[in-house]
Amino acid sequence: MGLALALVLIVVATTAFHLASPWWLTPLASNWAQMDDALTLTLIITGVTFIVINLFVAYMLVRFRHRDGVRAAAEHGDKRLEWWLVAATTAGVAALLAPGLSVYAKLISPPPEALVIEVLGQQWQWHFRLAGQDGKLGKTDVAHISAGNPFGISPDDPNGRDDTLVEGQEIHMPLNKPVKVVLRSQDVLHDFYVPQFRTRMNMVPGMVTSFWLTPTVAGRFEVLCAQLCGVGHYNMRSAVVVEDEAAFQRWLAAQPTLASLAAAQAGAGGAAASGGAGAAVLADAGAQGKLLAQSRGCVACHSVDGSAGVGPSWKGLYGRQETMSDGSTVRADEAYLRESINQPQARIVKGFAPVMPAQAMSTSEVDALIAYIRSVH
Repeated sequence: MGLALALVLIVVATTAFHLASPWWLTPLASNWAQMDDALTLTLIITGVTFIVINLFVAYMLVRFRHRDGVRAAAEHGDKRLEWWLVAATTAGVAALLAPGLSVYAKLISPPPEALVIEVLGQQWQWHFRLAGQDGKLGKTDVAHISAGNPFGISPDDPNGRDDTLVEGQEIHMPLNKPVKVVLRSQDVLHDFYVPQFRTRMNMVPGMVTSFWLTPTVAGRFEVLCAQLCGVGHYNMRSAVVVEDEAAFQRWLAAQPTLASLAAAQAGAGGAAASGGAGAAVLADAGAQGKLLAQSRGCVACHSVDGSAGVGPSWKGLYGRQETMSDGSTVRADEAYLRESINQPQARIVKGFAPVMPAQAMSTSEVDALIAYIRSVH
């Protein structure tokens, strides 16, 4: 009797908790209300099954409890009951699968007029790219990935010259316009997830996945990685800004293209070679170092605003005295920074875990990264 009562209490408590739970879905901000409908249907089917099974077990415990002079009699083979169970289970599984498969088929079939945005996941940050005036994204290859070209866009493909490369960790989308999101990963498994959009998709290395949505609510929404992708997973965040068409076009016009970035880098290099001052050369190296820090994922662990992260913040780091895990102190000069980049396990700053992987960088790349760290005050 005690066990039967416990089962009944569990059913009542869990049902009440679900109905009164504060952990409901965030407000919907896209066209995918069907996701909510599929989830609700799943909750109803599994919830009813949970209640029925537990109450049935409780009834059986009472109905066939041990009593003096009464012994249980075994019965074998009830074809009618077996067919009822097979039919009920089949109907339940079909009811769970059919809505999900139907919605997924629509999720990966965007309308032809959808704006194409590519998202590249990398430990532990996001990169965003949009097609240029030709409406086509340039071809990519891992062989072309560099500090200034994190997507690996082929320089021989004319379709890539006008591709828009978004600066920073924020992507904009036009309100009430369909958007196709193309997903790639540069290293490990990631997952692009915006809770308010009700859409998410895995980003598998070596594969290109996609889905589409129509943002229906203006605002700023957080982007999360929904797959555990390493020690900096919790910090792999970004934002989607949904705004009207005019505001979106102004933002888009302010973003650089691959061609404009290449021209700016070539111009800066030419100015330095023609006798620019040492400070100008250092500033140019710092700009290159910033791109390198973004493309290599350094900024995912090392903040530039003093906030806590997986690794020490770069704000004010250059020239600062740091205490190591063994109690010794060291000045964060150029020699220390160079050693920390090339041999990150040589000396560990107190309070941080030895998780930084070795970096395969050329001397010029290390110089550029150090120049950038020096510029962060």
